Amino acid sequence: MVKATTTAAVEGGLPSDLPVLEAPHEVAPQDARALSKVFFRELARREEGTEEYQYVRNTLIEMNTSLVRYAAGRFRARGDEMEDIVQVGIIGLIKAIDRFDLTREVEFATFAVPYIVGEIKRFFRDSTWAVHVPRRLQEARVELAKASDELSSTLGRTPRVAELAERMDLTEDEVIEAQIAANGYHTSSLDAAYGGGDEDDADASLADFIGEEDPAIELFEDFHTLAPLVELLDERDRLLLHLRFVEELTQSEIGARIGVSQMHVSRLLARALARLREGMLAEDAASPTR
Repeated sequence: MVKATTTAAVEGGLPSDLPVLEAPHEVAPQDARALSKVFFRELARREEGTEEYQYVRNTLIEMNTSLVRYAAGRFRARGDEMEDIVQVGIIGLIKAIDRFDLTREVEFATFAVPYIVGEIKRFFRDSTWAVHVPRRLQEARVELAKASDELSSTLGRTPRVAELAERMDLTEDEVIEAQIAANGYHTSSLDAAYGGGDEDDADASLADFIGEEDPAIELFEDFHTLAPLVELLDERDRLLLHLRFVEELTQSEIGARIGVSQMHVSRLLARALARLREGMLAEDAASPTR
């Protein structure tokens, strides 16, 4: 059991009733399970944002890092830096700590592991692959790497497609598809030199040959969507929008122009803008490209 004391023996000014672990990251997993319950009770008692709350929360994180390393061990075959995977897993651990309710009849480890694994998988899905690849091909890449290593060690050479297909219990076409998909796992830097064979291209980089998205395109799309919605408004609402956003009059000036109070102008504008906003959001939801 890792020695626990109270903050009275530690400098820093924390309350003396707050339990302190001398080395939270060295707590054995079996001890962390029991100690976590103690610290979750303390976390519930402390006011969020206080020094005491942060201490308890940070101790829970350090004390349960072994859960992250356990979960990260499942992903060793992916070939990524294990420390990077652990750092991502800690994000999942923090989310689990912030969302755990001690009144639930479930151990924290049972609750936390799905959060940790989910965060790691999300990292691989969103960050690691350079291009979008279907999940089955992402999984096939892992199996392909494993089978290639095993056969290369056994055969003393690079395995053939037929040999990989037999080991992976796939068709040769499926193995080839997995090999092609694996090319999407890494990319070349946009700063990489581009050898075009022309003296003018001697100092060119790949980025010099890639187009850029015109920032005005999205604005054009928004105007294209907004125009018919404005046409559906009645004449008074269109006039209000024109006076406010084209002529840039204040609400008081608009009220004086059309003979109503500033408060009434505010209500009319809010109603018109709400209708336009609702229409824009409906268009976004219906469009597969936005």
